[in-house]
Amino acid sequence: MEAKIKVAAVSYLNTKPLLYGLERSELMNEMELLLDYPSRLAEQLKHNEIDLALLPVAAIPGIEGARIVSDYGIASDGNVASVAIFSQVPMDGIETVYLDYQSRSSVRLAQLLLERYWGKDVQYQAAPENYIEYINGSTAGVIIGDRALKQFTNFEYVYDLATAWKEFTGLDFVFAAWVANKELPRDFLQAFNVANATGLAHIDEVIAGNPFPYYDLKTYYTENIRYRLDEAKIKGMNKFLEMIAG
Repeated sequence: MEAKIKVAAVSYLNTKPLLYGLERSELMNEMELLLDYPSRLAEQLKHNEIDLALLPVAAIPGIEGARIVSDYGIASDGNVASVAIFSQVPMDGIETVYLDYQSRSSVRLAQLLLERYWGKDVQYQAAPENYIEYINGSTAGVIIGDRALKQFTNFEYVYDLATAWKEFTGLDFVFAAWVANKELPRDFLQAFNVANATGLAHIDEVIAGNPFPYYDLKTYYTENIRYRLDEAKIKGMNKFLEMIAG
């Protein structure tokens, strides 16, 4: 019996439309679906513990043979809602920033924007598990994913990182893409692409299956997140990778 293809993604709400199609596809006979937080996926792919991952794009250059193998991912063309710097003071009052340990791309984006867009020289702190409790005064924090969507009423200032990137560069931003570092069967990848698209055609069912009282998921899935990696998204991604490499 052939070994199943190990596919890994994050369990955040933003992946639910993509996973909806995969979980209902015949591909589940050929693959094993694993869930973890973004920064862990990079290590797993690097060490060949998995074959394909919805990978934070900042991790791509560090993995030998890594390449994007699908037309779908997690991107935005402005306000993304779930990746932001949260603070109780305006940007000019921020002195320290907690960096969310769960994501590499979001953290690199935050650092790049703080330095080059906002012109800030801040202290960075690795975030402990309960770091949101410590965001106060001149200490801000990068919060991502579902946790970010729960925080809008708790903080005076929210600096959306995809919005800031758009204002800074005029470009779209890609947070994660389906990446493999080895040859996978062409038939599998074609069916994988179709399964991603299928989920996006069932947004209402995805919302019904994931009750979330903190933020309107219809807005999130249809206005904040852009799932198709078109030419504009790839251009923005390449610019980001170029900037963090330099």
